[in-house]
Amino acid sequence: MASGSPSRSDIISADHVRTLPGLFRERVRRSPAGLAYRQFDAKLDCWTEHTWSEMARRVASFRAGLRKTGLQVGDRVAFLLPNGTDWVALDIAVMSNGLVGVPLYLHDSAKNVADIIADSGARLCVIDSSDRWQALVPFVSEQPQLEHVWVREGAASAARVSCGGPVAVPLASVLSEPSRNMEDATCEPGNLATIIYTSGTTGRPKGVMLSHSAILWNAEAITKFIPPLTKDVFLSILPLAHAFERTIGYYLPMMAGSTVAYVRSIGALREDLATIRPTVLIAVPRIYERMHAAILAEADKSPLKRALVDITARIGWEIFQAQHHGGPSRSNSACLAWPALKLLVARPIMAAFGGRLRVAVSGGAALPGDVARFLVGMGLPLVDGYGLTEAAPVVTVTTLEESLPGSVGWPLPGLEVRIGDDDELFVRSPAVMLGYWRNPEATSKTLDEDGWLRTGDIARLQEGRVYIQGRLAETIILSTGEKISPTVAEDCILRDRLFEQVCVIGSGRPCLSALIVLNETRWQSLATTLNVDSRLVNASEAKRAVLQRISELLADMPKHGIVRAVHLMLEPCTIQNGLLTPTLKIKRKAIEHRFRGEIAALYEELGRSARRNMNANAETRSSKGLHDGPPK
Repeated sequence: MASGSPSRSDIISADHVRTLPGLFRERVRRSPAGLAYRQFDAKLDCWTEHTWSEMARRVASFRAGLRKTGLQVGDRVAFLLPNGTDWVALDIAVMSNGLVGVPLYLHDSAKNVADIIADSGARLCVIDSSDRWQALVPFVSEQPQLEHVWVREGAASAARVSCGGPVAVPLASVLSEPSRNMEDATCEPGNLATIIYTSGTTGRPKGVMLSHSAILWNAEAITKFIPPLTKDVFLSILPLAHAFERTIGYYLPMMAGSTVAYVRSIGALREDLATIRPTVLIAVPRIYERMHAAILAEADKSPLKRALVDITARIGWEIFQAQHHGGPSRSNSACLAWPALKLLVARPIMAAFGGRLRVAVSGGAALPGDVARFLVGMGLPLVDGYGLTEAAPVVTVTTLEESLPGSVGWPLPGLEVRIGDDDELFVRSPAVMLGYWRNPEATSKTLDEDGWLRTGDIARLQEGRVYIQGRLAETIILSTGEKISPTVAEDCILRDRLFEQVCVIGSGRPCLSALIVLNETRWQSLATTLNVDSRLVNASEAKRAVLQRISELLADMPKHGIVRAVHLMLEPCTIQNGLLTPTLKIKRKAIEHRFRGEIAALYEELGRSARRNMNANAETRSSKGLHDGPPK
């Protein structure tokens, strides 16, 4: 770990280093013996530590291996590796040699990975295992531009599955000890550093081109909100292929001289939190939602325990509001109860996060307000933010003192925002992308001549804060002409822990409906209460009960924003079945296509129900002597 007092900061400025490899070299120069990374070695069955000087030698070894390939400045290198020191070393080496990195998601499908390799024109691909290579071979064997494949593990068997395309070779065989550890980088600040492909929630992924200066500017701007410290330990959970993790969980700690520890897996997160005891945690809302659900599930085992947890969260939130937002004064009873509740309830819950968190960052999507209030009430030092890959990626950030559920905070210093037509948020800053890779048409639609980036997000500004209210591309236009953002309804519905995943639909239809994945345990309980066979998730009694719960959750929505029909499921949407993006967002078009038959049936039944109601009303009017027109 880097030396110094707990409050010591050693932030390297972007202007001083100019490029990302320059940032790495300066960190090595300043902190050669400092602890850079911790990761778990499954073969040794222990955590290993890596200093900055050790990382420099690994980077130099990768650079020497890259030179053997004959790749030229500007050529693309794709990498499909898990988070870890090899990912970092390869990334720095690629950029140092003037090449362009194309990160790929491990959990993405083989076809999607192959499509990105083809679209980027990558000449080299570095892969984690021979099994991965075997899955890719059918899709990349006819890609003439892909000349080299390096496989980190099991490469001998990988070489035998080549089918006329590139032959995989062991990574160890192409790396060598260089004559010098550190060399000047072959890149400039404005050069293309990386191509990061968007998640493709509503269409085909596009390659976002980011320069060295853009990413460095973004990382340094973030330090002005909550400066990272040399003693900080970041726990890396999200894939490094994600722009959010890459800037905040990789380059930012490098800029500060902090340590990064790589979680073994989401399944091992709880154990790794206890082992690593991070001071900084960066995660998407889904991870915080799972933590919230786990806490409540444990509390539900005892009515008394659940009551204490609920009271603690409520009083804790009230205290936070009173301290930071001028909320109403707490009652005497709350003041008296809080020390005991904090000691007996809140502190043990927070201990599950490692016990020394200084900052917990949520980003990548909207964090539900009830989850935020609960965790902040329990004492989690939570900050939220908003961004997009095209902005490298952070646009706005909250602070520890100004965590206000619903708001994504203030724009970064030096970053401009404005609201355009259809309430779309526009952004301008030195971190805005160069454009979309080989897609000038999409670039011209997103970037104007004055450098303003169209985010595609609906937003409002209030007292300097930004509030995101949905995606323009996802806006549902009903057949009545009325518009609604599905994410608003989805966020409301997901407050009920019976519902795991929700996709609201209705474009071109008279009303909204929803495809919903149920929490299996809670569904079993509800089915018992309703006296319904739990295998019959779409039984009429179940649908009526679910629609009643949803109507209460959507009570504040306008009339056209109410969900009128549901199709219920127990099988979740996943990356593997093609219904989630690698960043865990639902793929609306894919879901609507997969369940087009079920959706059609929903609206057919709604139509029949409407006709029955019309006939019943007509009969009622007739029986009462009422007529549609004046008497003849």
